[in-house]
Amino acid sequence: PIIMGLVLAYLLNPVMKFLERHLMKLLEPRMKSKTKAKKMSRGVAIAGAWVFLWGIVVLLIAAIVPSIIQSIQGIATGLPSEVKNIMDWSDEFFKGDSEIVGVINDVLQKASDAVQKFLENDLLAQVQVYLTSIASGVIYTLKFLLNLVVGIIVSIYVLASQETFAGQAKKIIYAMFKPVRANVIVETVRKSNEIFGGFISGKLLDSAIIGILAYVVITIMRMPDTILLAVIIGVTNIIPFFGPFIGAIPSFLIVVLQNPLQGVYFLIFIFILQQIDGNIIGPKILGDSTGLSSFWVVFAILVFGGLWGFPGMLLGVPLMAVIYYVAQKLVSYFLRKRGLVDDTGSYIHLMRIDKRTNELVYE
Repeated sequence: PIIMGLVLAYLLNPVMKFLERHLMKLLEPRMKSKTKAKKMSRGVAIAGAWVFLWGIVVLLIAAIVPSIIQSIQGIATGLPSEVKNIMDWSDEFFKGDSEIVGVINDVLQKASDAVQKFLENDLLAQVQVYLTSIASGVIYTLKFLLNLVVGIIVSIYVLASQETFAGQAKKIIYAMFKPVRANVIVETVRKSNEIFGGFISGKLLDSAIIGILAYVVITIMRMPDTILLAVIIGVTNIIPFFGPFIGAIPSFLIVVLQNPLQGVYFLIFIFILQQIDGNIIGPKILGDSTGLSSFWVVFAILVFGGLWGFPGMLLGVPLMAVIYYVAQKLVSYFLRKRGLVDDTGSYIHLMRIDKRTNELVYE
């Protein structure tokens, strides 16, 4: 619950700061004391941040759950007719080539039977098992709810007294280390917070914009399950680099099983949307918040995603940015200590360093 509370406080802090800043402008001229205005602004801002979070959760659940159930039921009942339509389309497209059509029809029929069996028998049966397990595991559910309540309380305390906690942490650091090392630690923590905060808040805003934009366009295109598709596109877009591909696969399957031609249009739309996000929306919002090249972004996602799954894919990029920042500072420090330049371009064509003069030699 403590970790949960710290994570919630970190995520809600930007929202609270935004509300507090505007509330202070409103309350400070109307109250006798600036301290009272600040306390009231902080309290109302914390409550507003939590209302904002719960509002998003409730809206997502209300939008996603019925859409998922409806999609599963629609695919399960309409799959045979849709597969038949695809077979008829392939027969017309490959006119006269009965061998290709026969292979395509055979593959589609087998895939259709397997998917329909999974949806009707395995998936629905498993849902009943899961529901039964949840119903019988009341103790575990109550334990989770208790942890959540404690986590919420912890997050409220952290949000309310974050300046005090930050001051106490700095006091401990300067008590334990010499000023030179303590300054480095404080600067590194500050930079880490800047990287993580900028990346997470920017990525959430970017994904929200992409989800809304996707919802508007696919609604205009009259595609099925618009809310579900928009949520999948928006949520998976949080993952850097691989997110668009991860979200496009299930979304494409949902569309193509109900309308093959719309599935093609959907892929074209996703490609255009990701180009707009990658070249216009993303850079405008995120800027150069991580300072990593494309190689290190992919490296971070693969390594930390392999270690920690979805959280690793999400947090791997800012974590790699912090590691890169620290490594860069250390390398620069030791190079300067040895009287060498720390410009990377100076070392690209370097052959050796003269031991006597300490000069860079290019041959």
